[in-house]
Amino acid sequence: LVHKFGMRSDVLTYNLSGMGCSANGISIDLAQRLLQNRKDLKCVVVSTEITAQQVYNGNERGFLVQNTLFRCGATAILLTNKPDTRAKYKLLNVVRAQQSKTEKDYGCVWEDQDEGGHRGVFLAKNIVDVAGKTIAVNFRRMGPHILPIPELIKALFNKKYVPDFKRGINHFCIHAGGRGVLDGVQKSLKLSDRDILPSRLDLYHMGNTSSSSIWYELGFIERSGNLQAGHRILQVAFGSGFKCNSMCWLCLRTE
Repeated sequence: LVHKFGMRSDVLTYNLSGMGCSANGISIDLAQRLLQNRKDLKCVVVSTEITAQQVYNGNERGFLVQNTLFRCGATAILLTNKPDTRAKYKLLNVVRAQQSKTEKDYGCVWEDQDEGGHRGVFLAKNIVDVAGKTIAVNFRRMGPHILPIPELIKALFNKKYVPDFKRGINHFCIHAGGRGVLDGVQKSLKLSDRDILPSRLDLYHMGNTSSSSIWYELGFIERSGNLQAGHRILQVAFGSGFKCNSMCWLCLRTE
């Protein structure tokens, strides 16, 4: 990108490849840390689907899913700490979590080869369960930042209570990893069909676009006309590792 657009020699670049579908949250976290160190900076975060050749030519079902699920996608987000900039959103919180203690959790999404030597991305049957566990860990850390006090008190005295995140969040951008994953997230968080609609629309129209999916979903929300200044948006990305990263944004303007 620096070469393509002839950027200045003092432009710093960071390559966070190999981070899977949750890479955007990691990149936003890095950008936030960089912007905290110096004033009047701009940072562009570019998220893409995997750019290497990954078509699987074998016959094992666990590998074949990738050929129908993953698509091409890319987004670019400009962040700045300049106070006079008319930003559309303000980043409130970034929370990262990983679940890789066991081989089953770590290897539920894995680049490997089958018995015939064909390489591809293997998706295990337990991926929905692993995603659920990792999201739960992430949300326990994000909850205190976004939930009202009554919900926090209920969760404190009842370990089985699932907080109503809709009391602190107006819009949800859940990574469109697949229909089963979205069904599981919707059920566990008690989200309505309307809450999960941006993710389902993204999956239907775009497929799984990896780390860029949560920004396609935000685009759907913007075009729906339901977004207003003062609304809070929660983006949740998860992927190989197994990792889950969430970001909470405040909408400052819609025009």
